[in-house]
Amino acid sequence: MKISQRLQQLEPSATMAMAAKAKELKAAGEHVVDFSLGEPDFDTPRHICQAAARAMQEGHTHYTAASGIPELKAAIAKQYQQRHGLEYQPQQVVVSNGAKHALHNVFTALLDPGDEVIIPAPYWVSYAELVKLASGVPKIVATEEAQGFKLTPGQLRAAVGPQSRVLLLCSPSNPTGTMYTAEELAALADVVLENDLLVVADEIYERLVYPGHQFRSFPTVRPGLQERTVVVNGVSKAYAMTGWRIGWTLSPPELARAMGALQSQETSNPCSISQHAALAALEGPQRCVEEMLEQFTRRREYVRQRVAQWKEVSCPEMAGAFYAFLNISAYLGRSYNGTRVENSHQWCLALLEQQKVATVMGSAFGAEGYVRLSYATGMQEIQEGLDRIERFLQSAQ
Repeated sequence: MKISQRLQQLEPSATMAMAAKAKELKAAGEHVVDFSLGEPDFDTPRHICQAAARAMQEGHTHYTAASGIPELKAAIAKQYQQRHGLEYQPQQVVVSNGAKHALHNVFTALLDPGDEVIIPAPYWVSYAELVKLASGVPKIVATEEAQGFKLTPGQLRAAVGPQSRVLLLCSPSNPTGTMYTAEELAALADVVLENDLLVVADEIYERLVYPGHQFRSFPTVRPGLQERTVVVNGVSKAYAMTGWRIGWTLSPPELARAMGALQSQETSNPCSISQHAALAALEGPQRCVEEMLEQFTRRREYVRQRVAQWKEVSCPEMAGAFYAFLNISAYLGRSYNGTRVENSHQWCLALLEQQKVATVMGSAFGAEGYVRLSYATGMQEIQEGLDRIERFLQSAQ
């Protein structure tokens, strides 16, 4: 059986791989503290689940329009108007099977072979692979911890070449938790406009922003950006709906039509029941989002205080999302109970084997020497997991 060259070159998701290893140990009876997946530990709010049950009872169990039910598309457009002052028509919304599927649609619809997508590193593990699957070329630009892992206008200008077509931004960021200010986005927008780039703005964490920080949607920072920006979002993170698989794009009409046609041929509509649940999430009470953010805020502060006490470990400020991106470079090239560790992959495996704590290696995000820790889990687990990591660090020789 010959597998296509495209798939032979595909790297599996590192976050999913680490989560699978953690599950294997759990199945063997081990108490594993799992910091690997970016998945809220909260149950989906009750009113959303009740809406799904009503949808089934009312017979909403058949095909829908490929790009989503009209009510949900209208609710998404209305939300962006109310929250960000952006005017979209429902036909500019394409509802997909999660934000990852939405990104696949975007790159497949936009890229021809050889087209470059500029991606600041660290980046979410799937970005580069999704670009390659669409025959594009990921052009990775390394950013520095000292600058909050944020792309500068100078770096963007230097990265633009004859084949550059798209800039991909994620703010708040997975994996770092950092976030661009409105002024920083505006400075990047000037370079985008100068060079006639398109922008894919992954805003999946926009509702999970901590006190003292303010989210700004990319198309709002300069006139003329909305016509060249695709916004990607969904219900997974803000409403604890990862398993429901509902994401979406807001884009110029011609691109929305192309992505709708693409989706009609590859998956057809997203789950009809999940769409009605997502509609309830957007139109129902929002206190559930605030309550989850309050819990994440407490966890984030605890993680921040604990990490600050660790010798030779640093972490950028966590402005949003639920990740800590730990600089463990001082702990590489050392031994842990007889196991020599040279890179972040080996460090994470040794931590999992010796202390039963699952994290994700920075190399998977384009940042060797770092480790991503997701604090989307209960406080007791966070405390226990950080205690174990501390013991692991202390064992380094």
